[in-house]
Amino acid sequence: MSKYVKELVTGELKRRFEGIHDAMVVNVVGLDANATWRLRGDLESKAIRLMVVKNSLAARAAAGTPLAPMFDGLDGTAAVCWGSEDVVSLAKEVARLAEDKQYAAFAIRGGVMDGEKLSPKEVMEVSKWPSREEQLGLLVGQILGPGATLAAQLLGPGGALASQIAEKAKGEGEDEVDGVP
Repeated sequence: MSKYVKELVTGELKRRFEGIHDAMVVNVVGLDANATWRLRGDLESKAIRLMVVKNSLAARAAAGTPLAPMFDGLDGTAAVCWGSEDVVSLAKEVARLAEDKQYAAFAIRGGVMDGEKLSPKEVMEVSKWPSREEQLGLLVGQILGPGATLAAQLLGPGGALASQIAEKAKGEGEDEVDGVP
């Protein structure tokens, strides 16, 4: 590949990597064309992009960005995955696909999260964290929890009193027959 073509490819990779802070490096060597097509479809349905890159050009394009540590010491053919709503969702999907039998050759090689390099083991650990959506659900539950407890405590005695009054009124009503005591 000529120097001019390398510069063009590097420029295009820089453009694609712009604004990306979290990504995963995976192995797709060994997947046949049909499996690769299905893999790309699975990833696209989750808003995840997959791009096979030449490591040296990708490392040059990522220099000075949060993605740079991902290419340190990386050799052989690699594919970069990025996208999804957050890094945890990305890690969950990559981990799920790595365990899927139809993509036996697909393997996690590492990644980067907020500028920190991740090993394949660390990517698997991140995949077990709650996603952004799950974290928001937990936060809303924690915010609403004390209010719900207070409401239950305030309504509890009133409900018990209303129940006793209703029982008393019902008990008095049974003594009367056709309105005559």
